[in-house]
Amino acid sequence: MSGNNKHLAPNGDGGSRTGDGALGNMAHEALQKYFHTLNGHKPEELYDLVIGEVEKPLFRAVLDYTGGNQSLAASILGINRGTLRKKLRRHGLLG
Repeated sequence: MSGNNKHLAPNGDGGSRTGDGALGNMAHEALQKYFHTLNGHKPEELYDLVIGEVEKPLFRAVLDYTGGNQSLAASILGINRGTLRKKLRRHGLLG
């Protein structure tokens, strides 16, 4: 296999795929439910809402996975450690 596959997710059969994996499907379903609750009202600042809802649990999960190693967590997330620390501080996740 050639090319960069850093964004590939396991598909359950030993292979990998990009696109609508389990996380993408769950996000789509959650957004469909959110739109349904709006009863025809127009959502505002949806991007910020979604990022705000997802970013903190993402950081917690990655820090749990790395045993609190911020350098490794930053590497896994594809951001630098300083950016990670700033975002952890913003979400109240720094000890």
